Amino acid sequence: MNTATASLDRFAAPINRAGDAILPLLARLVFAGVLVHYFWKSGVTKLGDGIFGIFNPSLGAYAQIFPKAMEAVGFDTSQLTVFHWAVVVGGTLAEFILPFLIIIGLLTRLATIGMIGFIVVQSLTDLYGHNGFANGVLGAWFDRFPDAVILDQRAFWVLCLLILVFKGAGALSVDRLLFRNAP
Repeated sequence: MNTATASLDRFAAPINRAGDAILPLLARLVFAGVLVHYFWKSGVTKLGDGIFGIFNPSLGAYAQIFPKAMEAVGFDTSQLTVFHWAVVVGGTLAEFILPFLIIIGLLTRLATIGMIGFIVVQSLTDLYGHNGFANGVLGAWFDRFPDAVILDQRAFWVLCLLILVFKGAGALSVDRLLFRNAP
């Protein structure tokens, strides 16, 4: 039995080493190919007019992030607080900056944890702020339907990002260039 185990270990060792190098790079590539345009397009919808539109968010930005608060004030953003403005500006900046950092592999673990947090907040906003429970977007695991927006799709998003949290940016990353010992 020990001979079989040792043979299996010898067979698996190079595959494990290759996985440590390739999986993070593939996770970043999949993130770039599948999700980066989603987040950047969403960020663009939140920009106000002009070159400093990031600091003067659109009405839609507030409606997307604080739907119930906007409804309560009759969609008049002047009645919201500086807290609302800061969250909208911070969320909009996060939609641009975090994906960029992940793609180039700079401060990858930190950016990825931020992106996972963003997805959690986005999902909770969709469920509670936009009545996602009533609209059926939550879905359910183990139900044979793989297309629920929250539980199914976003679970795959987070799984892809967790590879980067645990493995780092991998090969061909700025992290690798700056921090020679980074995985």
